[in-house]
Amino acid sequence: MPFTADLVEELNTLLRFDLATSQQGIKIHKTADAGVIEATQRLHGKGLITQVDGGYLTSLGRDTAERAQILISILTSEPRRSM
Repeated sequence: MPFTADLVEELNTLLRFDLATSQQGIKIHKTADAGVIEATQRLHGKGLITQVDGGYLTSLGRDTAERAQILISILTSEPRRSM
């Protein structure tokens, strides 16, 4: 199953969270891009964040955001040269 535009927007939203602390959330304002607002609403519906407009990561959300961070780190790293 390929990443859809909606899934990419959700992943990008999860990347906005600072994983160094659980005391900092995000707030998506009503003037934000419609795709960001919709992604945030979907993440809330999936139980990954606490509020429909952001809030904090749930336990499942934190696990998912950590995996998103790992994925982006791997995909943006320099390719290894074959020997």
